[in-house]
Amino acid sequence: MKAEGVAHALYSLPPNPKLPMKNRSQNGSENGNERHRFLLAGVALVAIALIVSGIAPYDRLTWFLEIAPVLIAAPILFVTYRRFPLTDLLYGFIVLHGLVLIVGGAYSYAHVPAGFWVQDWFHLTRNPYDKLGHFMQGFVPAIVTREILLRMGYLTSRRMTAFLSVCVALAISAVYELIEWWAALWLGQGADEFLGMQGDPWDTQSDMFCAMLGAMFALFLLSKIHDRQILKLSLKPKERPDAS
Repeated sequence: MKAEGVAHALYSLPPNPKLPMKNRSQNGSENGNERHRFLLAGVALVAIALIVSGIAPYDRLTWFLEIAPVLIAAPILFVTYRRFPLTDLLYGFIVLHGLVLIVGGAYSYAHVPAGFWVQDWFHLTRNPYDKLGHFMQGFVPAIVTREILLRMGYLTSRRMTAFLSVCVALAISAVYELIEWWAALWLGQGADEFLGMQGDPWDTQSDMFCAMLGAMFALFLLSKIHDRQILKLSLKPKERPDAS
């Protein structure tokens, strides 16, 4: 597929998740090697953070519940890497989101030191680190949804792609709030650190609002660069704009 054709039909890319890896990241080129180094660095960073966080977490059960999404996502990303590799942009933000979750699990969200710094700077009544976690909970799923919808050719409308990306991010946020509710019913007071409400009666609503903001910010700030990376990932090496 020519670069011009893909650029023209970016929002109607045909389903093509099984392009040979030699046409993507394992092409022996300098860009392929750089991509491998980038991905390996991300994996190493998350693995080290995960190990360190588990040495002496604030609360062992809270740590496990908070890092559970990392433990679930990592094998999925590994298994699908050859069949459906994601853009570097998305992999990078997945790593960042994983680190946010791991830090929150190590300290529990209500006790993360960086959150206390922000609380002091802005004279807040609570540690706001959990809001960063929920912001990322909308930010990253929105980009994941956008990439799947575009690369699989499910949508041809830019507006509908953005709308559904936000909707999916909000749906994920809502499911997470349900999980927190079930944890509260199951664990009782033992779920206090996992819930991290800090006495806020509107914590659930503000969590979902932060997720919505994260999704909207991701789409507003990253759509153009995301388009370029999707285009690059969908082309053969000789058709890529940076090919020598």
